[in-house]
Formats: sequence, C-alpha cells, structure tokens
Amino acid sequence: MAGESCVPKPLFGGAIFTTFPDRFQDVSNIREVPDHQEVLVDPSRDESLIFELLDLKGEVDDAGSALWFLQDIANEQDAGDNLVVEHSGTLELAALHLGEAPAVAATAVGQLAVSKGRQGREAQNIVRIYLANIRLKNAATDVLITAYEPLLINPLSESAAAVAAGPAIPAEQVGCLPMSEVFKLAVTNFNVRDWNLFDGGP
Repeated sequence: MAGESCVPKPLFGGAIFTTFPDRFQDVSNIREVPDHQEVLVDPSRDESLIFELLDLKGEVDDAGSALWFLQDIANEQDAGDNLVVEHSGTLELAALHLGEAPAVAATAVGQLAVSKGRQGREAQNIVRIYLANIRLKNAATDVLITAYEPLLINPLSESAAAVAAGPAIPAEQVGCLPMSEVFKLAVTNFNVRDWNLFDGGP
C-alpha cells in the first residue's frame, strides 16, 4: 500500500463506514454538496471519491445498473458522446450482508473527457471513472460509489493550478495507492451501521 494509512472511516454521520486512504479530505461541508452525497478529494492529485444515496431506479436492470449510471454521469457532464467503457463486472461486499449472503455491487469502468465547473470543451481533462452500484432494495436505495482518476490534465483546466498539466504521474511513483485499489477498498469494505439513515431501514 506504499505506506498509505487505510482505516474504516465514517460517512453520513457514522451511519455508513468504509475504508480509503487518509489523503482523501472530506469537502462536503466546504462545497455546495447535496445531503445525499459525500465528496472526498486528494487535491494534490486531483483524484476524488463520491458516495451518493439515490432513490432506487426500479426500471434499471440489476446486472446493467453500473453501466447505466456511468452513461448517466457522462450525459450529465455533456460527455456522453466520448465515453469509452473499459469493462464492467461485480465486486463482493464482504462487510455488507443482505440476508445470508454478502451483498454484491455491479461495477463499471470508463474513460471520458470532462471539464471542471463551467469551463468549456477547450479545457477538458481525460479521466478514468470507476463506478459501483450497490442496490439496497430493502431500503429502496441505489448507492453509487464513484472514483475519478485524471489521466491527462489540460493546461487550460482549473486542475492545472494544483496538478501539473500533461499526463498524470502514476500513483506508485509518489507512494500512493492506485485509484483502482482505492476504489476496490471503498467498495468491498462498504458497510451500513445504522439503517435508520434510509428512513426506517430494512
């Protein structure tokens, strides 16, 4: 883990716990973040982790739900036409049981060009997005865990002020856990401690 400290951390007032490196700072209280979201960033690498609680999309197929949400994010970013899906699959959540068996998250990984804030296409960065959808049907909730990893920083992007423009420096070279591993840690260790977060629980 390249010396990174990774321990269980509280989300949503301690109702949910999961694991990720200490370098990710909670900016939910600094930025205008909705109550159903928690946003954590490593500003030195322009990497971010977002945890989001949404009403269950009953019309979306379980197996294809992660791909559906990934495409939805690309459309919201006005980047739907340049989304490249790298792969999709599932991860078992050892810490979260729904009934007898561990819960399973549908996952998808994609690559697209996005711009920060209101910057236009001329300032787009190339990012890899890791997305997991945990379907808590007993709580009528879709949980999204999304990790953003910059691959190429545009010199015109706001990101270039904090992170050097050009290809992103590989995490291993600076003693950090790769974003693919950060994402896997956050998903596989996801656990609900207080189901009352979902208006009464299962």
